[in-house]
Amino acid sequence: MRKWLPLTAVCLGAFMLLVDVTIVMVALPDMAADMHTSFSGLQWVIDGYALALAALLLGAGSLADRIGRRRVYLAGLGIFAAASLACGLAGGPAALIAFRAVQGIGGAAMFATTMALLSSAYQGRDRGVAFGVWGAVNGAAAAAGPILGGLLTQHFGWRWIFFINLPVCALAVYVTCRSVAESRDPRAKGLDLPGMAAFTTGAAAVTYALIRVGEDGWTGAPTLGLFGLGVAAFAAFVLVELRSPRPMLDLSLFRSRSFVGVMAGALLLSGAAFSYLMYVSLWLQSAQGMGPVSAGLVLVPLSISSFAVSAAAGRLLHGAPARLTIGGGLLLIGAGALLQAWMTDAGDGWSALVPGLVVTGLGVGMATPALAAAAMGAVAPARAGMAGGALNTARQLGMALGVAVLGAVFQAGLRDGLGGSGQGRGTAEALASGRAGQLLASGPAARVWVEQAFASGLRETFLVSGLMGLAGALLVLVLVRTKDRAQAPVAAGAGAGVPAPASGGSPASERTSA
Repeated sequence: MRKWLPLTAVCLGAFMLLVDVTIVMVALPDMAADMHTSFSGLQWVIDGYALALAALLLGAGSLADRIGRRRVYLAGLGIFAAASLACGLAGGPAALIAFRAVQGIGGAAMFATTMALLSSAYQGRDRGVAFGVWGAVNGAAAAAGPILGGLLTQHFGWRWIFFINLPVCALAVYVTCRSVAESRDPRAKGLDLPGMAAFTTGAAAVTYALIRVGEDGWTGAPTLGLFGLGVAAFAAFVLVELRSPRPMLDLSLFRSRSFVGVMAGALLLSGAAFSYLMYVSLWLQSAQGMGPVSAGLVLVPLSISSFAVSAAAGRLLHGAPARLTIGGGLLLIGAGALLQAWMTDAGDGWSALVPGLVVTGLGVGMATPALAAAAMGAVAPARAGMAGGALNTARQLGMALGVAVLGAVFQAGLRDGLGGSGQGRGTAEALASGRAGQLLASGPAARVWVEQAFASGLRETFLVSGLMGLAGALLVLVLVRTKDRAQAPVAAGAGAGVPAPASGGSPASERTSA
């Protein structure tokens, strides 16, 4: 059993960082009530983590190849643990958001090294088993997040969704130090710090601009200024990467239309399938009066159907063109969101969401395993590691941008739903911030317009999510022409949410003793 200790160490970290993407969803209303957080503050609790992951994944992979993957993984665990403690002790929303971003830094260091560590630790049949277990753990993390978050929030308080990370981190550090050997890439080059800075600035500015849309509109001076900063930063990033001898992201990868299609599909998949869950959770707990555990259970059908389909995808979809599996999955994701939009009306309960959540989960399970294979199959083998890192970056960036875009849509829908009730902008902010319970207490008339407002907000949110899914499907079906042989690289890791390698290393990279 000792030979599986490296797998245990890697799975502990992977489970923890992926759970923290979704575990926060059901705790948001309690956070808002406890810390008097604004709607944009709630969005940043999610986006701070996702943006840090997206911005630093490629850089963390390069650093790990150069100075040692175990070293970077252990540093990531330490940062994640310290930030989790700080999040749990945070006295206000600003501190919580800042420490969530630090959590993302630690998560990026872990995420960027997990597959490289497994490739270094195992060979042959054992490697296939390791990647299979690792993929299953990733899928289980997606399913466990809402339930675990609900249980901890309801019985111990929302701060325990962060405190629970401390013993897991300690165990992961102990097992890693005892069982994982160091490995690095002797050909690794230095870090692309200007590229990392430009990309981070661009992603943060555009996300912040989208969040500001809900308050200032599309033509407000702060919104336009942030969009301008984001465009300028991304332009600088392109110039830096074209001129750098060691670019964080080789832009020549985008000469392949298949690679462009896969990146677009990955970005839109995360935005369409997962970003609206934050607003569903707010509705379930603030307007429907559900507890965190019950709200978490409502979201489970998406995770369960996704996990079941992805587990069977390797057998049932083996040999199918990637453009059909990814495009078909995105079509289902779009259809699931549109089904929820169609079934959501004032006075409806949580059960109206279940059919759409199941359809969305089927699409996620169908598309996700093929994404990594198609990304790496669309480029030369020597670029597979960078392609995998770019894929993970696109997925996390899609989550961050999706939360921001849908937040603006959700707020606009709330205001539309309140149009005939005589309620103002402040009421929409109160509803969006999880304070519907205070309004409902004012009487039966308030319940009518609160339900109308939420129905309007959710309908428009689901509609935009559905259009994002359909747009992603169209782009993939038109652009991706990856051959079937491209599916081989990830046959062993077809679990739901399984990422491609974020590190540039390969199984043949130099390995040294611990």
